Amino acid sequence: MPAIEDACLAIFDHDGVLVDSLEFHTEAWFELGRRTGLNLTCEFIHRTFGMTNYSIFRLLLGDATTDEEMRYYSNLKEECYRDVARGKIQLMEGARELLDALTAQGVKLAIGSSGARANLELTVHECGLDGRFAAIASLEDITRGKPDPQIFLVAAAKSGVRPERSAVFEDAPVGIQAAKAAGMYAVGLTSTHPAPALVEAGADEVVDSLRGYHVLRLVERLRS
Repeated sequence: MPAIEDACLAIFDHDGVLVDSLEFHTEAWFELGRRTGLNLTCEFIHRTFGMTNYSIFRLLLGDATTDEEMRYYSNLKEECYRDVARGKIQLMEGARELLDALTAQGVKLAIGSSGARANLELTVHECGLDGRFAAIASLEDITRGKPDPQIFLVAAAKSGVRPERSAVFEDAPVGIQAAKAAGMYAVGLTSTHPAPALVEAGADEVVDSLRGYHVLRLVERLRS
């Protein structure tokens, strides 16, 4: 889709931004460990939160792991996540109000996450957000994980909006780095990492909550 000259876009990471999913993912990783015998710790899970499954399993299993093994473990882990999360997913505080305020200002919405598409679609459906997003960019759309900007560039391209007219809401330093590498405005949310880490990664601003976010100021920045 060709870029639309005056359109603006807000791209939301999924885990830790749209939904507080750390507990679900933690439980899913432990369930994966029970099923497979993999040794997974809370420290490792938190440290790798926001990375692609392939990057995580590369760290966990080593470079000798085959693509087939990676796909097997990745698919199984995401099945564990959906089993754990189904029926319990809730949007982060202020997320729904922010989405509504952005839509009211004519800003397009997108999801840009290294999570599996089925996970993102589960959130969209369970939280009553069907039809709200111009694009969903997921693990299946990319070959390079954050901090590479590919996921956000894909989201912008699918939405028909130029990167410089796009803002990204992210909770992880690697996500902030990816947003800046894409040439986008980066809003850091301190849901999983402290403000100094997000600032150091390059966040243009950092907020503790999505509630009460100043949408008009963001729109003015994107359009200026």
